[in-house]
Amino acid sequence: MLERVPQQFRELQEITMRTDTRDILAHATRQSESYEDYFLVDMDAHVTETSFWPEIIASIENDVIRQMGEGNAARPGMANQALLSNAPGIAHQHVYGRIPHQQALMEPVENNGVHRFTELARRGMDALGLDYQIVFPTPMLTLGMHPQDDIEAALGKAYNKWLVERILPEDDRLKGLVYLPFNTPEACVEEVQKYAGLESIIGFTVCSTRNKPVHHNSYMKLYALMEETGKPFAFHSGFNWNDPSFLQLNRFISMHALSFVHYSLIHMTNWIINGLPERFPKLKLLWVESGLAWIPFLMQRLDHEYQMRSCEAPMLKKLPSEYMRDMFFTSQPLEKTNPKLLQATLEAINADTQLLYASDWPHWDFDPPSAITTLPFLSEQAKRNILGLNAARIFNLEVKRKRPRASEVLAARPGIS
Repeated sequence: MLERVPQQFRELQEITMRTDTRDILAHATRQSESYEDYFLVDMDAHVTETSFWPEIIASIENDVIRQMGEGNAARPGMANQALLSNAPGIAHQHVYGRIPHQQALMEPVENNGVHRFTELARRGMDALGLDYQIVFPTPMLTLGMHPQDDIEAALGKAYNKWLVERILPEDDRLKGLVYLPFNTPEACVEEVQKYAGLESIIGFTVCSTRNKPVHHNSYMKLYALMEETGKPFAFHSGFNWNDPSFLQLNRFISMHALSFVHYSLIHMTNWIINGLPERFPKLKLLWVESGLAWIPFLMQRLDHEYQMRSCEAPMLKKLPSEYMRDMFFTSQPLEKTNPKLLQATLEAINADTQLLYASDWPHWDFDPPSAITTLPFLSEQAKRNILGLNAARIFNLEVKRKRPRASEVLAARPGIS
């Protein structure tokens, strides 16, 4: 009779919405041991601000809109949705529950005197091996499609106040970009004037999911003001299944693949063709969370059109692709299915000096720093630049180790495997 062979596998602990961030990212922590001497900056991580939505509603300065928000929040099931215009019923980022941490990070945290989000951010930064992390909102990424411009302005201002007064002072490893309520240009100017001088604010951002032309004259004062501050201007992309073109798509995968890129294509084309790089040559532009595969396409496409119809872009003094190479891009999501195409893309955008690492944690498609360190065609210096030194140069960050060693993070979680 044959002897039964013991099972050669072990059952892994199920990841739930209550699983500790450090356990979810344990493999990334082990990977970080191989780049302990790197300086690491994560250019794009996210706070799910609706988890703390009552705090933001309470920060709304306009009495009427604040009372509207409090009234809506009091309705059953609306506490974390009040005043927003998103459609959670068809937002399937969590792959229909298969990636539960995307739905909510409900893990227990110690009562150590800091905000819950600060503690969660620290866990993520330590586990990924980061010295700095720049945080963006999440549900508010679609706020540019809100039918009421005054609601976007009120919520944008409330979020900025909450971020600046409640979160950023608790940890100098966390940095922020001012949310610009772009549908109301004068409100954007007010926010830049209010926060530009803060060290914890390293730039300004527009959530790209909107239909406002970036070259409209009403924005020129805003661009001039941002240029004077010397701090960068970021376009953070997003999705919107309700866009008439995307209503043709019957799967979330289809809409998600196209929508993030769509808004970057529109805004960058308008920015370049209307001569804004010539009008504001010192304004550093950053494009966030659109991946990289779209950039060579747009370079070739705009160059081709411009060479035949340059009279329609009279302010340009060089090819559109040359202006694009002066801009900055973030790495996430890094399209790696074809290494040769990825290598050509990084060469096309001068990645050594223009690309910034981004994780997009805690979203379902996040990239750990090893997404960069394992690219065989990058030089050692290029990896260091992309993972942190480029961001330090652009955002004037101190190049100094601020994170614990990976071994210390792992030792604090002896049960992980």
